[in-house]
Amino acid sequence: MTARVLVVDDQTVVREGLTLLLGLLPDIEVVGSAGDGEAALRLVEAERPDVVLMDLRMPRMDGVEATRRIRAAHPGIQVVVLTTYSDDDSVFTALQAGARGFLTKSADAAEISRAIATVMRGDAQLDPTVQRRLLESMAPPVSTGVAPPAPPGHGKNGSRAEGDLPDGLTRRETEVLRLIAQGRSNAEISAGLFISEATVKTHINNLFAKIGARDRAQAVTYAYRRGIVDV
Repeated sequence: MTARVLVVDDQTVVREGLTLLLGLLPDIEVVGSAGDGEAALRLVEAERPDVVLMDLRMPRMDGVEATRRIRAAHPGIQVVVLTTYSDDDSVFTALQAGARGFLTKSADAAEISRAIATVMRGDAQLDPTVQRRLLESMAPPVSTGVAPPAPPGHGKNGSRAEGDLPDGLTRRETEVLRLIAQGRSNAEISAGLFISEATVKTHINNLFAKIGARDRAQAVTYAYRRGIVDV
């Protein structure tokens, strides 16, 4: 299925370069480009793209506010942030606004294409650097003293023991969740656990329902907060 993509960036050379690049990729049709959030909203209404490739820092209306309004008015339209900035505030505000992907402008054509395809499937795609920042932000402060013993129900490394899994997760669902937190794709999880991709998807759907996660980013956050994996 061809993804209809809207490009939003306030720098003309970047905007035109992305439009040209994406136009050369298979299964992608660029339906328009905009230089700020206000123009992006107008084009979204007119063109109804599948995915908006969104810069963050723009005049008149920034990418976070534009993302928030697009997702509120058109939940079926996915937003992938493509920005120079990967600081914590940018990551969190964009994800909270409803972005399903977050890439830095160091991403190549293959990474952008993969992110578009991923959010089209309903999954989330985070740049590895961005995912690491997200995980580090949830890490407990480093102690200079002797580390305390693991709390009851946790293993030696602090991860939750198999016999004390939260929210009714099964052992296999927990294994899948740990691999998601490591940034593994469905195909990599399938190969690592020696199960089919269809089975992986079933486990993901089940564990998302149990923990109340909409996407992989929320599942990763859950895994670290509940001690299922360590930072």
